[in-house]
Amino acid sequence: MPTHARTTPVDPTAPDVTPAGATGALVPAGGTPTDAGRAGWAVGVDVGGTKVLAVLLAADGAVVATHRVPTVPGPDGLVAAVRTCVETLTAEQGLPLAALSGVGVGVPGVVDPVTGTVEHAVNVGVERPFGLASAVAAALAGQVPVRVENDLNAAVVGAAHTVDAVPAPRDLAFLALGTGVAAGLMLDGALRRGARRAAGEVGHLTLVPDGLPCGCGQRGCVEQYASGSAVDVAWPSTDGRPAPLALFAAAAAGDPRAVAVRDRFAWAVAGAVRILVLTCDVDHVVLGGGVSGVGDPLLDAVRVELGREAAASPFLASLRLAERVHLAPRDVPVGAVGAALVGRGEVV
Repeated sequence: MPTHARTTPVDPTAPDVTPAGATGALVPAGGTPTDAGRAGWAVGVDVGGTKVLAVLLAADGAVVATHRVPTVPGPDGLVAAVRTCVETLTAEQGLPLAALSGVGVGVPGVVDPVTGTVEHAVNVGVERPFGLASAVAAALAGQVPVRVENDLNAAVVGAAHTVDAVPAPRDLAFLALGTGVAAGLMLDGALRRGARRAAGEVGHLTLVPDGLPCGCGQRGCVEQYASGSAVDVAWPSTDGRPAPLALFAAAAAGDPRAVAVRDRFAWAVAGAVRILVLTCDVDHVVLGGGVSGVGDPLLDAVRVELGREAAASPFLASLRLAERVHLAPRDVPVGAVGAALVGRGEVV
């Protein structure tokens, strides 16, 4: 997917490249129906616990511009942040709101993509069901369709557009290694949300029987060993750098304790990869989230661990797990890009 930025105003008359089959259906509670004559421009907004990052996606899939604002918890703050991002991006490029094919919002929590409601998004201040899609559509004066998706589901859609594979991947997982651990799943080209919209919650599968206590009430969860929070506890940073960067740097310098902590972390991430492949047989597992900022050293450590396990098991060796693992590209905000693709109706 091209990610170049343009400095000249965009052309709102660019041809429509919205894929055939996109229904353009909007939230029944508010907003406007998609106009089939709109260009394929879209805004995607990735809502996180501390920041809201948005992209303007051109009809050809290029990221034209980005905009970031702090997260203000609560329904009103969330709607205001999304509105600010959409209006800023379109105004900077001279693009009327009415020319957008859609706005997509990726948000943590339990999301109903049909009604556009969000609940249990505690880290962004939304606990009770809230009609985010209709509220954003109203804030934008009904000029553009709005769709809402869980943030990891949006991220796996964005990640699928970054994997260099022919044909394009139809079975893929986006494994987010951040404060917690969870995955977005794309199976047979469609999002797998689950009967209770809890598909991909691999962070709360037991990795170590009777292991460390987890906030979910269980013990030994993957999240307690393979998350950024786990690294913070096992290797607190003393120089202001993120703990994962400090850990991998110390391990690379030969600190034996750091090597042991790094290898245990890589073992836990490899365990999450193995779970995803053995349950869903995805072609690709893309590592994202804050810890993925470590870059190639993280990927190498996880692949080494997967190779070690494969050496002891002909079955695992036959699955070629190490070859399926990739890093999310640093120069592509996959969550926001995926949200933009959701916004223009490219998600089943």
